[in-house]
Amino acid sequence: MTRIPGTLAVLAVLLVASPASGQVVPSDQISGTNALLIAVSPVNERVVWVAGTGGTWVRTTDGGATWQTGRVAGAELLEFRDVHATSADVAWLLSIGDSSRSRIFHTTDGGAHWTQQFAATDPKDFFDCFDFWDSKRAVVMGDVVDGRMSMLRTDDGGAHWMRVPAASLPPGATGEGSFAASGLCVATRAGGLGWTVMSNPNHARLLRTTDYGLTWSIDTLPLKTAPDAGPTSVTFVDDRNGMVLGSAGSNPQPSDVLIAGTTDGGKHWAARGRPQFPTGVSGGVYVPGTKMPTVVAVGYDGASYSTDDGATWTVIDRNNYWSVGFASPRAGWAVGRNGRITKLAGF
Repeated sequence: MTRIPGTLAVLAVLLVASPASGQVVPSDQISGTNALLIAVSPVNERVVWVAGTGGTWVRTTDGGATWQTGRVAGAELLEFRDVHATSADVAWLLSIGDSSRSRIFHTTDGGAHWTQQFAATDPKDFFDCFDFWDSKRAVVMGDVVDGRMSMLRTDDGGAHWMRVPAASLPPGATGEGSFAASGLCVATRAGGLGWTVMSNPNHARLLRTTDYGLTWSIDTLPLKTAPDAGPTSVTFVDDRNGMVLGSAGSNPQPSDVLIAGTTDGGKHWAARGRPQFPTGVSGGVYVPGTKMPTVVAVGYDGASYSTDDGATWTVIDRNNYWSVGFASPRAGWAVGRNGRITKLAGF
């Protein structure tokens, strides 16, 4: 749904906690790429994969001290908007775009070789993001086509990607789809739970599953929508408590509702506070393992975090970011323009 071009540069930022103040402070690090970086998948505190424009992938196996950069052969003109990794060797990349530009690639040797597992064939197809329950089961969210939701599933690690039948999905609305802004428009949890956000200029909605994506129900979200505004990400700290975060678009207003929370697994949502970013949020996630539930939100105007369910937000910095992910309170990464990778610690 989102088709925003990238820009160029060569620096990344490493954030480290200051022992004296407990605050997070930046420190520049060479990233090895000038691509726009759009999605991040931490496997643990040492292994992280990142996806970006120009067919780019980036990987670290030492917690970000050094990064390896590569391009998928034959995919140099594609934009990788999502990535999921299970080890230093195994990862999947999702490219977005009309029809066959929406593809899924898989590596089992740390990026030395990539296999194309899927390429869309319908001229109207446009897939936006994916998430995995485990190394075998995953779901891919796409834009509505001719009034039908577009969704893929796999039960075998992507050897076969199957369309979820229309009878198992709610009807779609004209112009409805997910923003491919951060790789965070789908979230999964153990036991087959999953949520995905989508919108058109008239409304924002959330799909829920409890059976590994076999069937889905739908609820309306109270977030702002416009042609360039709507929910960009969904995140859950446990099976009941979650948050949806969204963009303000090109016409932000002080009254815009950009964040909402749930305490019942996504059946009901209530508006929450918002970071002081004019354009809103491109991605947000809960940090695993914190003493207090902590959400980190990033956007084109900076990074911020909340420890009170989104009632208030504390600014980390004012850099440009597209996505964020965490392995632990000591190890998170935000990525964005100009080859930027920012390590987040101290939560």
